[in-house]
Amino acid sequence: MDGIVLLKEDHKRVEKLFKQFEKAAENAHAEKRKIADQVIGELTTHAWIEEKIFYPAAREAAPDTKDHVLESVEEHHVVLWMLSELRDLDPGDERFDAKMSVLMENVRHHVEEEEKDWFPDVRKAMGRNRLAELGEQMAAAKKDAPTDPLTVPSANQ
Repeated sequence: MDGIVLLKEDHKRVEKLFKQFEKAAENAHAEKRKIADQVIGELTTHAWIEEKIFYPAAREAAPDTKDHVLESVEEHHVVLWMLSELRDLDPGDERFDAKMSVLMENVRHHVEEEEKDWFPDVRKAMGRNRLAELGEQMAAAKKDAPTDPLTVPSANQ
């Protein structure tokens, strides 16, 4: 699978979880906890494969994307810390929904920038074969991704 397609599918999976969270009843704490835990897992793995495999390859193939990559890493930093806070926060806590809402805003912004502003440039620069290679590497790396958001490199930068 093409690496950019793989990342976009991750984005869609997370967006689907966000919509489930938004539709959940205000006091559906168990459901919200379950959804939040899925989001934490998905985004931790996604950030890991982007930082370990995709971003370095994007910078190499399309040097003009350097600023986009650096900004994305900073956005990951914020998101990963929010994920770690959500992981430890009781869904009955009055801050839980607010924290999840801010997380969703941050992730949606990040996804929009990646998909519209610089994925097309990376696609042009890399070509089909390189993207297929990257997709295989990223799919394989998902199995080794950490579960703790704070172990993703950008969390500690």
